[in-house]
Amino acid sequence: MSIETQPDRRLSNAQIAWRAAQDIADGAYVNLGIGFPEMVARYQPPGREAIFHTENGILNFGAPPAPGAEDWNLINAGKKAVTLKPGAAFFHHADSFAMVRGGHLDVAILGAYQVSENGDLANWRVGDSGVPAVGGAMDLVHGARQVFVVTEHLTRTGEPKLVERCSFPLTGVACVTRIYTSHAVVDIAGGRFVLREKHPGLSFDALQAITGARLHVDGPVGDLVVPEL
Repeated sequence: MSIETQPDRRLSNAQIAWRAAQDIADGAYVNLGIGFPEMVARYQPPGREAIFHTENGILNFGAPPAPGAEDWNLINAGKKAVTLKPGAAFFHHADSFAMVRGGHLDVAILGAYQVSENGDLANWRVGDSGVPAVGGAMDLVHGARQVFVVTEHLTRTGEPKLVERCSFPLTGVACVTRIYTSHAVVDIAGGRFVLREKHPGLSFDALQAITGARLHVDGPVGDLVVPEL
C-alpha cells in the first residue's frame, strides 16, 4: 500500500489503529477497549499474530465476520460480532477478570478523553455529565504490563487531549505507556511527554501549539507515516 501524507495533517482513526498495531509483539496477549480501539485487530502486521482477549470471556478471537455472516453468540465486550481463531477459548466473566488482575495481559489498548504528562488516564466520564461507562478499564490499566492509548489529538471543540493534569475523573494514575494520536506518537517517560513521531506535514512548533503540556525530545523524531486506508 502506498504511503501518503494527509492533506489536513492528521490521521484517520483507521490509520491511528494501524500505527498502534505495528507495535504489538508477536504472540502478545492484548485487550482492546470498546469502540475505536477495537479497530486495532484489523491491522496486525504480516508474520505477527496477537492473541486478543475480551472481558466477557473469549481468548484468541479474530477479525469481524463479513456482513450477514455474524453469529451473535460470538461477541466481544462491545457487543460486536467476532470470529474465532484455532485454539480460541471461552471462559467465565470472573475468570476473564482474574486474567486481567493477575497480570497476564501484555498490552491494553484504550481510548481517552485526556492523558496527563505523568501518564494519568481519564476515559470513562466527562465531568459530572453523561452516563458513567467505566467498564473494565480500571482493572485493565493496572493489570496490563503496558497501556497504549489511541485517540484524536484534539477534542471536537479543539481542546488538547494531552494535558499537564487531567481535569476529568481518572481511570488510572501513572498507567499510560504510549499514546497514538491523529498527529503524533508520544511516550510517557519520567513524568513527561516524549515525542517519538509526528505527522510529516506538521512542524514541531505547530504540534506543540495543539498539545496541552510540554513535548520533550530525547532522540530522533520519526515521521508518522501510514498506509492510505
